[in-house]
Amino acid sequence: MGWKAAQKLIHHWKILRGDNVMIIRGKDKGETGTIKRVVRSQNRVIVEGKNLVKKHIKQGQGHEGGIFTVEAPLHVSNVQVLDPVTGKPCKVGIKYMEDGTKVRVARGIGASGSIIPRPEILKIRTTPRPTVAGPKDTPMDLVLEKTYDPKTGMGMPDL
Repeated sequence: MGWKAAQKLIHHWKILRGDNVMIIRGKDKGETGTIKRVVRSQNRVIVEGKNLVKKHIKQGQGHEGGIFTVEAPLHVSNVQVLDPVTGKPCKVGIKYMEDGTKVRVARGIGASGSIIPRPEILKIRTTPRPTVAGPKDTPMDLVLEKTYDPKTGMGMPDL
């Protein structure tokens, strides 16, 4: 990616992994699908089962070679999120509820203005958290050790 393209990276993403989108440009124009992956460093998304291309892969140690069909990334400007009520493509806006929670809403001509829910797949971690403490983890007894007393000021370093 050139330096000009790197200057125009999207900082506030409104499209998330797991969203239902419609492709509005390219060879799969008009088709809908689910976002499989978001490549934020290149402003691109991979839609499940769409924008398929043939890829030649050389045989190597542990895998066979051949011609495979893979999903190529699409630029984020070529997809639009589907309105959950009307099922048509719409723009995404941000709104704050009375209790202060931030939600995404459907905007644009013909949009219902309804809340676009966060995809359930975002709650599932791609890499699970470790359950056993590793060699570089701090033991819990050291974490919970009281080293400063606010009443007496003991434990404060001399500056």
